[in-house]
Amino acid sequence: GGYIGCELAQRASRLGVKVTLVTRSRLLPGAEPEVAAALTEAIESEGIAVETGLAYVSVAKAADGVTLTVERDGKTEVLSAERLVVTTGRIANSEDLGLEELGIETDTRGSIKVGPDMATTRPGVWAAGDVTDRDQFVYMAAYGAKVAINNALGLESMRYENAAMPWVVFTDPQVAGVGLSEAGAKAAGHDVKISVISLDNVPRAAAARDTRGVIKLVADAKTDRLLGGQIAAPEGSDTIQTLAMALKFGMTTKALGETIFPYLTTVEGLKLAAQTFDKDVAKLSCCAG
Repeated sequence: GGYIGCELAQRASRLGVKVTLVTRSRLLPGAEPEVAAALTEAIESEGIAVETGLAYVSVAKAADGVTLTVERDGKTEVLSAERLVVTTGRIANSEDLGLEELGIETDTRGSIKVGPDMATTRPGVWAAGDVTDRDQFVYMAAYGAKVAINNALGLESMRYENAAMPWVVFTDPQVAGVGLSEAGAKAAGHDVKISVISLDNVPRAAAARDTRGVIKLVADAKTDRLLGGQIAAPEGSDTIQTLAMALKFGMTTKALGETIFPYLTTVEGLKLAAQTFDKDVAKLSCCAG
């Protein structure tokens, strides 16, 4: 049910494979519930079966493929398929690097522990990329390497910062996010307010006749400062960077809602979502502020 499983399932389905997605919780458990629900609806509309809330019991070979025994609501079920694809993510390939002998600590998944300066637990040794316990994205690996090199060579003192790090799931619709989720913001001690709009409120989606998706913004109720947001939309990956910049520079929902956006763009949905904190955008005229 994670991003790798969702991406591969949709691609296989569109190539003509009958696909069933099975997961212990729901699709994209780390995403906002509203966003995950929008993706689930879109995936199921393409004929992909989504089985949620399962506990895995066993896997066995069968004459015509494989069987997966699961439990759901206290009952045992057996799912059959020709092939089983397990998408459990990646772990660091660090076993044969002699890290323990060097005094370089790793976590239980083999990832090298680094500080905000990308220094390891051994003085004079820095690390970057997916082998560390930081974010596993190519752009964050490059950023982490920049931090490590600058600190290792005594060039510019840098610290690894990911508060405004965007992420994308390349499904259709795409799912993208940045910053804190509603649950994450509450856990961090914020007095939270949220805004949620479906894409049928976004003129671009209506014009394209593709209103699959939703936009959710999270803000601090006391300061009005944006804390995070997530999008499910056909062009969600290109839209999220605007929100990342809004977070990086400490924008409020009021400031975002008053920003001029071009009409008939998906990114205009961010303005509409910001206005939804105190307005009913369904009743606003075109481009109203």
